[in-house]
Amino acid sequence: MLQNNFSILLVEDEENLQEALKLNLELEGYEVSCCADGASALKIIHQEYFDLIILDVMLPEVDGISVCESIRLQNIQIPILILSAKNSSSDRVLGLKKGADDYLTKPFNLEELLLRVDKLIKKNELLTTKNNAPDLYYFGKNKIDFNGLISTNKTGKEISLTKKEAMLLRLLIENKNEVVTREKILQAVWGYHVYPTTRTIDNFILNFRKYFEDDSKNPVFFQSVRGVGYKFSQGPSIPQGGS
Repeated sequence: MLQNNFSILLVEDEENLQEALKLNLELEGYEVSCCADGASALKIIHQEYFDLIILDVMLPEVDGISVCESIRLQNIQIPILILSAKNSSSDRVLGLKKGADDYLTKPFNLEELLLRVDKLIKKNELLTTKNNAPDLYYFGKNKIDFNGLISTNKTGKEISLTKKEAMLLRLLIENKNEVVTREKILQAVWGYHVYPTTRTIDNFILNFRKYFEDDSKNPVFFQSVRGVGYKFSQGPSIPQGGS
């Protein structure tokens, strides 16, 4: 089996179709998690990070359109591919309007589905890596040397960084001014598919505030977004000639 580390949540209540899709997606090298109703999907999305959601419309508990809308209202930007037996233009428009990235009607060609999945995941990968942080990064009176795993703070004190601290800093900086969810952080930095406690991230952020903020209780650079995750803001720039 190919390995590409991309993960997909498949939300489909037709058992035979769910099994067939899961098998074929896994043969393409994807990690696939499944559920059969909208309420379970919403719960899982808040527990794990996925690179794509394949979402049926006609679901028990909560329908697929409502699931899609809820995901977008919570500012979660996972690509969503809707599968639906509803094939009218108004149904397609509604799905896209509620936040789906693509819409495929049943019955569908398996090869076409796999091509659309590949396209959506590659597009998302490009978007999430669009702002690569330089190896030396300055913000406020602070400097980070990602290669050397060392930083210099506002007082000129050198602080050694662990590899995971550097990875988290880079992730936040590369998504500057955008909220990065706890789930995405755990997936990107720790690589876990089943996560440890998100308290792990909170402790890292507290350390960053102690290292880099003038007032750790009123942070400028490392901001919390309650119930979602964290955001890095650049703050005022300082000339780069200092140590």
